[in-house]
Amino acid sequence: MNRFYCAVFAGVLALAAVPAMAEEPPLEIVGMGSFHVGGRLAEITGQPVREITFTPGGTPAKVDPNGRYAVEQMYVQWFRPRAQRGRVPLLLWHGGGLSGVTYETTPDGREGWLNWFLRRGWTVYNSDAVERGRSGWAPPEVWSAPAIHVPIGNPFERFRIGQGEGSYSDDPAKRRVLPGSQFPVEAYDQFPRQLSPRWTTTDEPTIAAYVALVDKVCPCVIVFHSQAGQFGFKVAQARPDKVLALVAVEPAGFGDPAKVDVLKSIPSLMIYGDFIEQDSRWPTIRRNGVAFAERIRAAGGSVDVVDLPAAGIRGNSHMLMMDRNSGDVAQLIQTWLQRKGLWQ
Repeated sequence: MNRFYCAVFAGVLALAAVPAMAEEPPLEIVGMGSFHVGGRLAEITGQPVREITFTPGGTPAKVDPNGRYAVEQMYVQWFRPRAQRGRVPLLLWHGGGLSGVTYETTPDGREGWLNWFLRRGWTVYNSDAVERGRSGWAPPEVWSAPAIHVPIGNPFERFRIGQGEGSYSDDPAKRRVLPGSQFPVEAYDQFPRQLSPRWTTTDEPTIAAYVALVDKVCPCVIVFHSQAGQFGFKVAQARPDKVLALVAVEPAGFGDPAKVDVLKSIPSLMIYGDFIEQDSRWPTIRRNGVAFAERIRAAGGSVDVVDLPAAGIRGNSHMLMMDRNSGDVAQLIQTWLQRKGLWQ
């Protein structure tokens, strides 16, 4: 355990000791809605006019694909509780190949973090990032790079649910699950149904859309997962006056190291799950995250790093907001935010 981790761990270990509420607060909302934010207009020219029958038996229509297209926008849905206790809104940003469904529910049908934080009085904004879900897609003439699609067994092996490469089988009885895993493996087949195509060339418009969201609804707290690690930190670096706290849930990317001093006034929490040392990739990913946290601290900032097993919360996969003990992790985040004076 390095010196940095020892320094912050003593201050955050008690977070896990706060028990989850025995009975869930009521879910009462007084408003909900949605909007799109960000994006641009892209023009396509030189394409042939086509005649298309949209419905079997219908009358063909001529479709001219030349013209301007709305692309790279982001879909956002918001919910406002009756009793507001969060001092600012809570923004939920999902990881790679996923969408806002990440926070809506779990594979075995339990409520997700969206409802969990709503029940505790947070106004919540849940988004589908650029090129995901309800945000829409651009024509191939605009996004020329191919989309990445992963087979259904990929998350099982890569997200620390199964025992690494080769642990997935189409036969559930033959799947090799990590001992002690809290992921609801009996319902795993529900999880890959929410996967979305992913591009590796849309980071800049995604950051631009998130900045536009922050400009529209913040000051706020941002909770972000996995691929959104770089989005959360870079957007905070772009708008440090609008972001009051950052919660990085197993971040796979980070901000600009040359601008870490911009983050010194924004308290941050980094959370890592279980089985990291048994994985081929995650020891390096976590090490890079701690190194980025150390740079923020060296610039005068505050970052708490929590390894859940060391804090008494065990068995978490990379999708810890879907694990059976997701409420314990949410309570840890809630307690940290309360101690930062962001909840009343």
